[in-house]
Amino acid sequence: MIPIRETAVGVTFAIKVQPRARKNAITGELGDALKLSLTAPPVEGRANEACIEFLANLLDVPRSSVTIASGETSRNKVIRVAGMTADEIRRHIGV
Repeated sequence: MIPIRETAVGVTFAIKVQPRARKNAITGELGDALKLSLTAPPVEGRANEACIEFLANLLDVPRSSVTIASGETSRNKVIRVAGMTADEIRRHIGV
């Protein structure tokens, strides 16, 4: 089970992004991170935008609630979601 931490500014969890995939999907876990496949290429921030949009839709929150806390230029990222608890995140993600 991936660690999901509750902080004063929101819930954080790690992801590993696989850009240029066939479809946008959660494809499993990799160590302490959730593996996320995205169709967008890692060019000009398009994969980051696709990541935020995919997670906002999956978690049923506004896009403004999902931010990349660290790792904007890396495949390994830490995602912050405002306005949700760790249990709510786990229910939506299914881990």
